[in-house]
Amino acid sequence: MRYAYAITAALLLGGTAIAVTSNQQLGAQTAQNEGLQAAAPAGAPVSLADMVEKLQPAVVNISTKQRVQVQNPFAGTPFGDLFGFGQGGGGGQPQTRQAQSLGSGFIISSDGYIVTNNHVVAPGAEGASVDSITVTLTNREEYTATLVGRDPATDLAVLKIDAKKPLPFVKFGDSTKARVGDWVVAIGNPYALSGTVTAGIISAVHRTTGGAYDRFIQTDASINQGNSGGPMFDMRGNVIGINSQILSPSGGNVGIGFAIPAEQAMPVIDTLRKGQSVKRGYLGVQISPLSEDMADSLGLAKNRGEFIQSVEPGQGADKAGIKAGDVIVRVNSREVTPDETLSYIVASLPIGSKVPIELIRGGQRQTVTAVVGQRPPEEQLANSFGNNPDEDFSQPDNQQSGAAAQQSLGVAVQALTPAIIRQLGVPADTRGVVISAVDQSTDAAAKGLRRGDVILSANNAPVTSEANLNTIVAQAKTQGRNAVLLQVLRRGQAALFVGVRLRDK
Repeated sequence: MRYAYAITAALLLGGTAIAVTSNQQLGAQTAQNEGLQAAAPAGAPVSLADMVEKLQPAVVNISTKQRVQVQNPFAGTPFGDLFGFGQGGGGGQPQTRQAQSLGSGFIISSDGYIVTNNHVVAPGAEGASVDSITVTLTNREEYTATLVGRDPATDLAVLKIDAKKPLPFVKFGDSTKARVGDWVVAIGNPYALSGTVTAGIISAVHRTTGGAYDRFIQTDASINQGNSGGPMFDMRGNVIGINSQILSPSGGNVGIGFAIPAEQAMPVIDTLRKGQSVKRGYLGVQISPLSEDMADSLGLAKNRGEFIQSVEPGQGADKAGIKAGDVIVRVNSREVTPDETLSYIVASLPIGSKVPIELIRGGQRQTVTAVVGQRPPEEQLANSFGNNPDEDFSQPDNQQSGAAAQQSLGVAVQALTPAIIRQLGVPADTRGVVISAVDQSTDAAAKGLRRGDVILSANNAPVTSEANLNTIVAQAKTQGRNAVLLQVLRRGQAALFVGVRLRDK
């Protein structure tokens, strides 16, 4: 995914009917395009000019001036001072360089509040800082903008400019009524070409691209660098989306662009406009999608629910009795699906509210009640579940590799001993079996299992020995399952569940 410093959605009157009005005599000498006129698509105007003329003054160009610390690549060489990095070829100290960014935005009030993407006004590189933000109107008037607030999680930001007179502005529409196939229009500044109008249709809704809160409107309208932060309009001239990203192998438009829907953006913008930070609901769980292998190992339907990899002690999920290995299928009467993810649903819940959570544990459905907490900063979350470097516990064992090739799971295991536990660096009370080798041709290897990983459970049953693990695998085969759900512990990380497909024999 690429950010598109751009705006999108333009009505390409492609595929429209052509009405030919001609009573030419056979053989008459007339131009091929004589008397032709393109008919408007159903529900669309013959021309967008009147609508664009009213909307365009509310769309602005946003640029930033930034300072970036640059390390001298020629430090310690005779070329060090040829490029202005220092004297005498030393050049050991980083130097400050100027940088710029360019994007789009739109005015939402006559007193100068402006919406854009966070990445348009955020530092563009590690160690960079933003010195100033400039907003340029369509009449080329320039204003220095103040950053009122930003929310990196949804990639939204609010700016404020002080003008001497009321400014033209646009209002939000209802993106929940947007349908695939609806025409949309956008105005922005791709590649610094200010005031560019594009159009197209809505290609998909509720599209995710990997983020916890993704719920994009996808469009085939042209989105390019410089368009980010600009508005997506419906045919009534209401803003139903804020263009944010493109999917492109080349960096340019290939007809796949994404806009943040108004329904998601408006509450965030209202909060930022008040000078407040955005607060989101939090249960304290580490989750993963219910993959086909996981669903098969549990005997569940895929694409319904999300899998709980681990639970943070003391948080709402832990207090409600939710455990690692559970599959949450419904929260507050909303079904958990790839479109309605657990993170998205919980984030919108009021902090402190009590919500019913329906889950599946051991093949049985049950409902618990959890109190929604406040989501901590992302940096704190990264440390909560122990994302630390990991290590193999010893050199490869060729003899054990041969044994792994004979197993249905594609792994050879051995008993945990106190010495191995110390070598692995896992808690002293860890119980399970350690993987001594992995057959690289199997699904276990493809899923990332390796020598030194500890298998704690299989299909939610504790694993105490190699024979115990083999019995669980045999039971899965008898039940017609093609995969086994393993809970795996690796040094420096929280235990994770992995669905491993069995070898065909």
